[in-house]
Amino acid sequence: MFKIPVTVITGFLGAGKTTLIRNLLQNNQGRKIAVLVNEFGEVGIDGDLLKSCQVCDEEDNEKTNIVELTNGCLCCTVQEEFYPVMQELLQRRDNLDCLLIETSGLALPKPLIQAFKWPEIRNSATVDGVITVVDCDALAKGNLVGNLDALLAQRDSDPNLEHETPIEELFEDQLACADLILLTKTDLVDSNELEKVMTWLKTEIRSGVKIVTCKNGEISPDLLLGFNAKVEDNLASRPSHHDQEEDHDHDDDINSIQLTLDDSFDPNLLRERLEKLVQNQEIYRVKGFVNVTNKPMRMVMQGVGSRFDSFYDRKWSQNELRQTRLVFIGRELQEANIKQAILNN
Repeated sequence: MFKIPVTVITGFLGAGKTTLIRNLLQNNQGRKIAVLVNEFGEVGIDGDLLKSCQVCDEEDNEKTNIVELTNGCLCCTVQEEFYPVMQELLQRRDNLDCLLIETSGLALPKPLIQAFKWPEIRNSATVDGVITVVDCDALAKGNLVGNLDALLAQRDSDPNLEHETPIEELFEDQLACADLILLTKTDLVDSNELEKVMTWLKTEIRSGVKIVTCKNGEISPDLLLGFNAKVEDNLASRPSHHDQEEDHDHDDDINSIQLTLDDSFDPNLLRERLEKLVQNQEIYRVKGFVNVTNKPMRMVMQGVGSRFDSFYDRKWSQNELRQTRLVFIGRELQEANIKQAILNN
């Protein structure tokens, strides 16, 4: 029986997973690709971005190949949502060439892959490969894992280090599970920083796993698809921090705040407020859509650490509200404080 190949796209917050998938859909080379998006938070920012790539039928929800899970980390909701969603997709596998799963930036990859051992799924699907997307610029500057030089020195002096933060463990687990490391935003670092990041990454991944650089998610689909790794049958070769745990605990202090505002903004002023906000609070990721004053186009705003990027993805539709919708992911975030900072009340 034909098993639909599944490619899992994992990676830390802001690494560029959605940009990668969006480019893959736009350059699918005739492939029929289904996409399952797992969001951290209830506002479907990533799913909406993928739908705007204009290769999907947004009018018919029953036929669209994009499915959003919005109840948090996928590895915690597989029994509630993942199983019925997969059953629905697998019923249509004769009309699909492959399936992509974009995990939340806070999701552990192995619990998701273990679900493909379930008889109801393994007879119809196999995990073809795991792609871990890594933000080279953020890693070089220590925005996600702390100062890279300090991290190297610390681990060299204590190889049995046990006092890692949950985020460090998560990042290492994503690297350990990968069949390919996709290093993004390399154009933002110099050659010395790139070499330093590449050298460190090679010490963190399994032998034989390649590191490929990528700019703006532009890469051949042939490189991302067709690993034929049957990952669910080879999980023992991908050790993680949570292998001995029956279940895993998330860092309960990490939460997401969602703001939906009727206000329009000057993009430069909004960026200044966001930059100030991330300096004063522990915010890992900002993403969303902005209603720009006197502009017919919708702006996409994305931030990781102190770096913010923005672009206009499409015109506002006549039948949609021009609202600013932003999701903030961080530690112990309070909606009232964030809203006050954004509106500068």
